Amino acid sequence: QVQLVESGGGLVQAGGSLRLSCAASRSIFSFVAMGWYRQAPGKQRELVATIISGGITNYADSVKGRFTIYRDNAKNTVYLQMNSLKPEDTAVYYCNARDAITTRPSWGQGTQVTVSS
Repeated sequence: QVQLVESGGGLVQAGGSLRLSCAASRSIFSFVAMGWYRQAPGKQRELVATIISGGITNYADSVKGRFTIYRDNAKNTVYLQMNSLKPEDTAVYYCNARDAITTRPSWGQGTQVTVSS
């Protein structure tokens, strides 16, 4: 079973930036896709961004042009660079990885991002 450890969350003013990191306990080549999801209080968990094994990325409309997902294969880490943050980006952000063989998803413990107005 893979362990995913997120870091980089915190409190930032609107317009600011944060970079989230998700370190996997094994090679990220073993995943068909990795991504970031978020869940705000009282709302369902939603997709933020994904990156598949071929390097193709996908973003929620609400973050396009502001967020960038990328990976460092040598460090088995996926990042989410978040710029021009808005109060509505406030949520717990979760890392997700889908196993390339079983397709079973794994989740990190989550990291809180709070954007003040």
